[in-house]
Amino acid sequence: MRSSNPVLNRLDETTRVESRVLGVGVADEMTVDDVVVRTVGLLLLTGVTGLVSWFLVPQEVWVPAALAGSALAAIVLALVISLRGITNPVPIVAYAVVEGLLLGVASRAFELVYPGIVSEAVAGTFGVFLGMALLYRARLVRATPRMARLVAGTLFGLVAITVVNLVVYLVTGRQGLEVYSLTGEVGGWAYVIAVVAIIAGAFSFILDFDLIERSVRAGRPRRYAWLCAFGLLTGLVFLYWQLLRLLSYLRR
Repeated sequence: MRSSNPVLNRLDETTRVESRVLGVGVADEMTVDDVVVRTVGLLLLTGVTGLVSWFLVPQEVWVPAALAGSALAAIVLALVISLRGITNPVPIVAYAVVEGLLLGVASRAFELVYPGIVSEAVAGTFGVFLGMALLYRARLVRATPRMARLVAGTLFGLVAITVVNLVVYLVTGRQGLEVYSLTGEVGGWAYVIAVVAIIAGAFSFILDFDLIERSVRAGRPRRYAWLCAFGLLTGLVFLYWQLLRLLSYLRR
């Protein structure tokens, strides 16, 4: 079964190629703890750089770039790392730093307009993540091929909408189906897209947990834990961003 997260999907293909070239058999195999440690480390790094940018980066200069750039950076860097199957921690750590800087500035801008919104979005993000982890652990929600197709199709569609709207916004300054302004009027489609994105992002964790579990059972090399951690980080950032925007919509 393939995950809806393209970062984690890359594991299967890359490992098969390495097995043919280098031979089967890995002495240093990946464990769930390896993934957990690396994921926590990347999240802490993202959070620390976010705090640095929150207090030190001039908001008047960087807010417009951060609001658009955080989405663009996530898409471009995630595609580069996933399509090349990068397991080197250097570019993955660099992604965490860049994303932290961008989200820190954007979060501060939202917080100044809507006090308390950042803590709500952070709590919501980890609440959804932990909730899906508990559901997966209890086997109350199972990863199925049908779920994988549905979630993957939804996320790919959302990415396409985001790219088109982002280009239109950067070129013309006009808002599309997604709203990048902090105080601008929000149409019905913006609410629909945000809610669908949050639901799809939540269920993508089920597929990611399943793929990580199967990767551990397959005995993949430990360095692939970095790629798994990166996949979870991109999912958490995506979910946080969608929650932050939805909460801002609800306060307008």
